[in-house]
Amino acid sequence: MAIKLNKGGSYNLTKEEPALKKIMIGLGWDSGKGLDLDASVFLLGQNLKLPAEGFFVFYNNLRSPDGAVQHTGDNRTGVGDGDDEMILLNLDLVDNHVHEILIVASIYDAEIRNHNFGLLKDAYIRLYDVENKREILQYDLDALYPDATIVEFGKIHRIGTEWKFTAMGLGSEKGLQGLVDIYA
Repeated sequence: MAIKLNKGGSYNLTKEEPALKKIMIGLGWDSGKGLDLDASVFLLGQNLKLPAEGFFVFYNNLRSPDGAVQHTGDNRTGVGDGDDEMILLNLDLVDNHVHEILIVASIYDAEIRNHNFGLLKDAYIRLYDVENKREILQYDLDALYPDATIVEFGKIHRIGTEWKFTAMGLGSEKGLQGLVDIYA
């Protein structure tokens, strides 16, 4: 059974899941309002900056330079059950300069369409062990950020030789470009 995390909750992936290597990061949501959520990942160095432009993985850059992260493509509707967007992560391939993997969800054209996270239902992010075919943990959003257009859901960060997941839940109205400006 998967662990349900709340904002600020953490989980030591290395200690609790010692065989974990390949993770599927799933983002799911429902909305009758036509929201287009986008999952993105920032692979950050110790200085909390991208080591190079290619370490920002999103719908227009589907693979990190080290091959550790691969986005499976853009879902523009959120229609249907289960994960709507997926990002694959291989912990063994993560570049040694990367210390944090920031997982974000943004709303495409939020300002133009007057969309925000308050219009979502059943939004979540989950980590799934690809090799053992089981969900490890899930973090539910459920419209906690009514005015936000982007949410920093969580981060997988390296502490020495261990990987830990922390549910951040930081919502803002910066949009995706606002985060790119911070981490580039």
